[in-house]
Amino acid sequence: MTVLTDIIARQIERMGPITIADYMTQCLYHPDHGYYTSTHPLGASGDFITAPEISQMFGEMIGLCLAQTWIDQGAPNPFCLAELGPGKGTLMADILRATQRIEGFHEAMQLHLVETSPTLRETQRAILNGYTVTWTTAIDTLPALPLFLIANEFFDCLPIRQFKRTEAGWQEQMVAQTDGNLAFLLGQLAPPELYADADIPVGGTLELCTASNAIIADISASIANQGGAALIVDYGDWGSGADTLQALQNHTKIDPLTQCGAADITAHVDFEALTKSAATAQVSALTPQGVLLERLGITQRAQSLASRLTGTALDTHIAAHRRLTHPDEMGQLFKSIAIVPKGAALPPGYDHA
Repeated sequence: MTVLTDIIARQIERMGPITIADYMTQCLYHPDHGYYTSTHPLGASGDFITAPEISQMFGEMIGLCLAQTWIDQGAPNPFCLAELGPGKGTLMADILRATQRIEGFHEAMQLHLVETSPTLRETQRAILNGYTVTWTTAIDTLPALPLFLIANEFFDCLPIRQFKRTEAGWQEQMVAQTDGNLAFLLGQLAPPELYADADIPVGGTLELCTASNAIIADISASIANQGGAALIVDYGDWGSGADTLQALQNHTKIDPLTQCGAADITAHVDFEALTKSAATAQVSALTPQGVLLERLGITQRAQSLASRLTGTALDTHIAAHRRLTHPDEMGQLFKSIAIVPKGAALPPGYDHA
C-alpha cells in the first residue's frame, strides 16, 4: 500500500465513499504524493510513452500544421503559442525546430506552457533552453492574443465521473473501502440533468469530464474572439458508453485502485462532448491520428530521414513510423480535432464536420 492509498483509505473511513473524479484528483495531483507532482512518468523508463517521445516526426508535422494555419490567418503578430501538459517538453522542442525557418513565426510568438508539475517544469526548462517561456497552471491566464495551441494526451488524464445504467436507473460509480481495501461501489440514483442526453443501454457506462468541457469552452471562446487554432490529439472516440478507466505502471495495466500516486490513471476522451463544448468556434471532423499524420506528409518525412540511417537506427525509425500511423497501433486509437474561428480555413489535414 502506498502512502497515498493509506491517506485516501482513511479519508473514506471518516467521510464515506468518494467519486472517481475526487479519487483521480488525489492520485494524480495530490501536492505531496500525486503522480504528476512527485514522479517523472514519461518515456521508456517511465510508465508510458507519448507520440513525441517515439519520433521527432510527430512534433514536426504538428509544428508545420500550426505554422501554416498561422500564415492562413494572416500571420498575426504577436500571437500566443501554447501547449497543455507539455510533458518533458519534447513536442514543443520539435515544433520550434520545425518552424524556425518560417519567416516571422518565432519573432511573433509568445511561448506559454500550461504545466502543474514542478518536476516536469524543470525538465521543460532544460530542453527549451534558449527560448523565453512563460509557465502557467491555468488556461485563463494565457494572454489575450491569437492562440495557436496544441494539447497532446492532455485531456485523458483529467478527472472523470462515472455513471452506470442499472435496472433501477443511473447510479454513480464511487470509490469505497471494503475489508481494508479500496473497492468500487454504486451510489445513489443520479439526478437526471447529468445523463438526460445519454443514449446508453442498461449495463453501459457514462463518463463525464466537466474539467475537459470547461477548458475546451475557454479555448474555443478565446479562438472565436482573438483568432488562432487548437489541435487536440488524444486517445478516445465519439461519445461515451464504456468503462474506460485504466491505470498504467511500467507500461503495464494494473488495478486502478492500487498503487495510488504511483501509477498513471486515465480515461478515453469523449470527442463528442469536447466538440459540443467548443460551440462558440468551428470544430473539424474527428480524424484518426494516422490519417492526420499521413495527410501532413509524415511518410515523405520518414523516407527523407531513412535515407541517412542504417542498421538498428533504421529499424527503430521504421518501427516508430508504423507505431504512430498504423491502424493496429496508435494510428486509429488516437484521434484529433481542430478548433478555429467560424468561417476560417481549417488547418491542413483536417476535414469539415
